[in-house]
Amino acid sequence: MVVTPWRRLPADLATAMRPHLPATVAAVAVAVTEATPAFAAIADDKFTRDVHAAVQVALERFLDLVGTADPALPPRFREVFVALGAAEAREDRGPEALLAALRMAARLLLRTASQSLARLRPVDTEELIDLSDAVSAYVAELAAASTDGYALQVREQAGEGDRRRQLAELLLRGDAMPGAVEAAAARIGWPELDVVVPVLLPPDQARDARFRYGADGLVIERARDAVLLLRAGPRALRASLADALAGRWAVVGPALSWPQVPVAVRLAELTSGLLGPVPEPVFTDDHLVALALRGEPGALSVLTARRLAPLAHLRPAQRENLLVTVHSWLRHWGSRAEVSAELFVHPQTVSYRLKRLRELYGADLDDPAARFELLVVLANHLHTPAHHP
Repeated sequence: MVVTPWRRLPADLATAMRPHLPATVAAVAVAVTEATPAFAAIADDKFTRDVHAAVQVALERFLDLVGTADPALPPRFREVFVALGAAEAREDRGPEALLAALRMAARLLLRTASQSLARLRPVDTEELIDLSDAVSAYVAELAAASTDGYALQVREQAGEGDRRRQLAELLLRGDAMPGAVEAAAARIGWPELDVVVPVLLPPDQARDARFRYGADGLVIERARDAVLLLRAGPRALRASLADALAGRWAVVGPALSWPQVPVAVRLAELTSGLLGPVPEPVFTDDHLVALALRGEPGALSVLTARRLAPLAHLRPAQRENLLVTVHSWLRHWGSRAEVSAELFVHPQTVSYRLKRLRELYGADLDDPAARFELLVVLANHLHTPAHHP
């Protein structure tokens, strides 16, 4: 197990501090504002609410870390402080004020934590040293996230935005030369552009998405929506997107290679039209079969590539034998005798092929949704001209 500084903190620290957390949050928020001249001069209710919210997130997260080996700031927590840094750049303030406020917050957190423990029991010197180390390391992570947000905004204002917008437009057009796309990607630090995941968002969330996803995403605003294009990586995974987009309208398109971005965006648009506005993220992958049955060739193409992928490494003759077998098996509800009769092969041959199919497809052959998708794909695939000369 990784030994993080907060791993050594006593479990009763969180117990001691939680009952006083609301008062502590309010006191720290006021103190860091009043002690930072650049902040004290700001008469803005939104700024006051933002500071209070950031302090609350920071303190709650610190207490959650006590006794664990968890990273200081998972993405959704880190984004709060990235956004703070970006806001400082947008307001033409340097990072110094925010960093000074964080140093003040560190001192207050150390004092409050020590006092809270002392109210419960005697506190020894080693515990105070561990507490000081943990607070210092934790606040350093907050400062790093804020500095990253500041730098991101500065780059955006200095021309980085134009380069990112150019790449987004090339990807959305879909007809650019590969060399042009690869050169544009390299200019923004994407030297190995491969799979892209599009996300449709309301127009008013474009700026938030631009800073939330930073170097991992491109955002382009359109008349009716904004399109976020995420490069493949942890933040483009379904679980990460479901968590980050919870409680808001968004349509996540399929993950496809970059030349297919226009297809992926179109499928996301069609999914949006299929379901209408809903207050939760929608994943096009869940609706590909519905789009395919409505005659959308892009959806059928994506489904076909995915459902036939387990057989892609086989020789053509092997692949076709397995495809006609699983197609017959699905239509005859698993009756090996009927499959044998339809294909004019021995029942043992059917058994062998089905065993091989189960090795390749695993649990998908028992999943009703996957079986239906496979049936839709095969109904088209096995009736194309290539199978009927």
